[in-house]
Amino acid sequence: MKDAPLLHADGLTRVFAGLRALDDYALELFPREIVGIIGPNGAGKTTAFNLLTGFVRPTSGSLVIGGRKISGARPDQIARLGVARTFQNIRLFRSLSVLDNVLVAVQLHGATALPAVLASLPSFRKRERSLRDEALEWLTLLGLHQVAHQRADSLAYGDQRRLEIARAMAARPQVLLLDEPAAGMNASETDALLELIGALRDRYGVAVVLIEHDMRLVMRLCERIQVLNYGRLIASGPPDAVRHDPAVIEAYLGQGGEETLDA
Repeated sequence: MKDAPLLHADGLTRVFAGLRALDDYALELFPREIVGIIGPNGAGKTTAFNLLTGFVRPTSGSLVIGGRKISGARPDQIARLGVARTFQNIRLFRSLSVLDNVLVAVQLHGATALPAVLASLPSFRKRERSLRDEALEWLTLLGLHQVAHQRADSLAYGDQRRLEIARAMAARPQVLLLDEPAAGMNASETDALLELIGALRDRYGVAVVLIEHDMRLVMRLCERIQVLNYGRLIASGPPDAVRHDPAVIEAYLGQGGEETLDA
């Protein structure tokens, strides 16, 4: 029997000033899946992420997470239901330390009663140590433990990307949305990222949806690919089917695009 989807979007549409940035978008995401979303700039990819994570409210359509219909929910409510994300333009707490950036996410599931905090009770201090240890574990996994006490904005670009992933995973998601995680990375960094995403899925059972322009990464990593163009879904399927889809070649990749999609 097939597992129930972790996330089910149906007919998601967003209209900005008469422009349909996303039109009738649908996605069923199952446990441990890795799904890629590709398309030209302005195709609606980030709008889809914003709707799935509550950063933008849908004009119409429905969103179900973990069996709960939550269309129009706030980002923090969706995060507590097990959906975490990174951003196309890195969004870190730049003046905070690397460790504190991850602690913010760890504390999403580690709230302490106010009286215990004010009195600095032993239970509060023990909980704080536990959260700190958990944050350091995520930094170690992402290879950032040696820079834990540096300011986030002091890190190299690729390390900031990894810090965003560490922070997202520290929220203990069932669904991880990555918005152009390989942007600005060289070939060796991209290969390391590919291995990392696969390892996160295998070790923690997280399902992954990623927006990415690096076709080599998408074709090697994703089990299923969606293609958006002008806000509409024009193709969806396994990499080989998408690679040879005439609508994808014509509308997205253009003449000679089939070669561009080779991994």
